[in-house]
Amino acid sequence: MPISEVETHRAANRSHRAARQQPAAGKRVPLRLLLQVTSIAGGIQFGWALQLSLLTPYVQELGIPHAWSSVIWLCGPLSGLIVQPLVGHLSDRCTSRFGRRRPFIVAGSLLISFSVLIIGHSADIGWLLGDRGDFRPRAIGAFVFGFWILDVANNMTQGPCRALLADMTGKDHRRTRVANAYFSLFMAVGNILGFATGSFSGWYKIFPFTVTAACNVDCANLKSAFYLDIICIVITAYISISSAKEPSIGLLSQRSIPAAEEAVEVSSHAEEAFLWELFGTFRYFPSSVWTILLVTALNWIGWFPFLLFDTDWMGREIFGGDPDSGPSYSAGVRMGAFALMLNSVLLGITSVLMEKICRKWGAGFIWGLSNIFMALCFLAMLIIAYVAYHIGYYGDGDAQPPVGILVAALIVFALLGIPLAITYSVPYALVSSRIEPLGLGQGLSMGVLNLAIVVPQVLVSLGSGPWDQLFGGGNSPAIAVGALAALIGGLIAILGIPRFTHQKPRVLP
Repeated sequence: MPISEVETHRAANRSHRAARQQPAAGKRVPLRLLLQVTSIAGGIQFGWALQLSLLTPYVQELGIPHAWSSVIWLCGPLSGLIVQPLVGHLSDRCTSRFGRRRPFIVAGSLLISFSVLIIGHSADIGWLLGDRGDFRPRAIGAFVFGFWILDVANNMTQGPCRALLADMTGKDHRRTRVANAYFSLFMAVGNILGFATGSFSGWYKIFPFTVTAACNVDCANLKSAFYLDIICIVITAYISISSAKEPSIGLLSQRSIPAAEEAVEVSSHAEEAFLWELFGTFRYFPSSVWTILLVTALNWIGWFPFLLFDTDWMGREIFGGDPDSGPSYSAGVRMGAFALMLNSVLLGITSVLMEKICRKWGAGFIWGLSNIFMALCFLAMLIIAYVAYHIGYYGDGDAQPPVGILVAALIVFALLGIPLAITYSVPYALVSSRIEPLGLGQGLSMGVLNLAIVVPQVLVSLGSGPWDQLFGGGNSPAIAVGALAALIGGLIAILGIPRFTHQKPRVLP
């Protein structure tokens, strides 16, 4: 796409943003409305919680070795690398009469519901196609297909949700922080519901039809949990999209922005060249944006090994089991889901306090401290796993871990909810406030930040399994790398992001 067309699009985005802000001059978005719009984060995160707590153990039960289970998660980062920037770009230019962001949110919610049905029934699909025995390739194929669709749908939904919040709050940076804190709060609520659902082992009794010849009790619990996920995503998506009153580009251009309509007509090939526009904007970023992207990347190198293997770590390193060892591993997975529910409680509490904390100490400083705290928690996990291994109860049938080991693991999991809340909100508020003056659409802005999230996830997905095997198996080597990355990211955030000042970026021509 010619540079002139790129600049025309940026000018149109600036005009659209100005038109949105003019009618609301001097007014703030009501907190009640922000709560309603951000409620969809609870539905999205309900599914993520089930995905994070149950699917790594489940895929190993289907016959995929631990060393390769992380590769399955590669689909999330890869889909995020393409889907979220593309959807953000398209939503910036959407002319639907239903609004710019809402059509994508609705489509993503429907895809989430479709994908979890495939995942939950993957064992049954494999059985119908001829799977027998411990290794079930057809079930794995159905699972991977549904898993890819789920990650595409999640990325398709989350980007427009974040962009919608930025649209609504405009240049009110305090309201932007509040909106992202509310988003983080509902993510905590979704996590609590999802992890509580994953930790309960009796869903097959409530939904007895889920137990089949191909689907045992653990599989039936997973299937039932995804039924509940569909109900949750439908309810929250309806509340969110019915509350958000957003004008479309087409309506805005008819009223007050004829130049914007002209820009849309001029660039008929914009969607084909969105990557050119995305990467072309990098040269306009001020140093503060590059620092945010760097810290985000290091932050997610730290988080992703934990999110991949948290319940697996509890089942292996704390309960001393493996997917083929019987009840000890399953009990560890359920205990891990319970620990993540405690994690989500602290995530929610921290989200409520987020705006006040950041206003007092500075968002960058708080983000840096949270990364260092996260590194210390990962170090504590390594110590706990080391002590548990040398106590000697591993492999002893149905032996339970000592109370002290279990309590320590639960405390560390819970405390990690504090830095997780900051990860879920502060980077988005920081990048939104610093990219907004450049004249980019907020959808594209969220896509830029997402690149700093998914690229590290690709590296972790490809490397964590073989890296763990290189040091004898288990999850501790990947956790160690995560601790080091979090520590470096924390130091950079404290030193490189101003505490109370906003660096003014160079506005695009």
